[in-house]
Amino acid sequence: MNTSLNTLKSIALSAAFLPASVLFSSANAADVAKVTVNGMVCSFCAQGIEKTISKMPQTKAVYVNLDKKIVAVEPKDGQKLDMAKIKAGIVDAGYDVVKTETVANTTVSAIKAELTGKK
Repeated sequence: MNTSLNTLKSIALSAAFLPASVLFSSANAADVAKVTVNGMVCSFCAQGIEKTISKMPQTKAVYVNLDKKIVAVEPKDGQKLDMAKIKAGIVDAGYDVVKTETVANTTVSAIKAELTGKK
């Protein structure tokens, strides 16, 4: 009995030090919108797009990579993104949408790690 309790404590302690993305990535993974945008030239541009997309009711997280010209948008749990509204929001902000795609079963954090080379 004592061995089982120690094993359980050890597992719980190990889990406490794992990043949340490791613990919950498969449970919370969704279809993330990945949009290639032209016209972003500064951090102010990136902030404007992030602010615009973050205001959408179905948006959980937004990541803008200025160097790669990518905007990643993750939906709230149980919701789907409307790619047409995302595209319209970016175009209305004054930028050109070059490409839109949906990346299945991922998170904005995973796309950010992929784009920045930090895992």
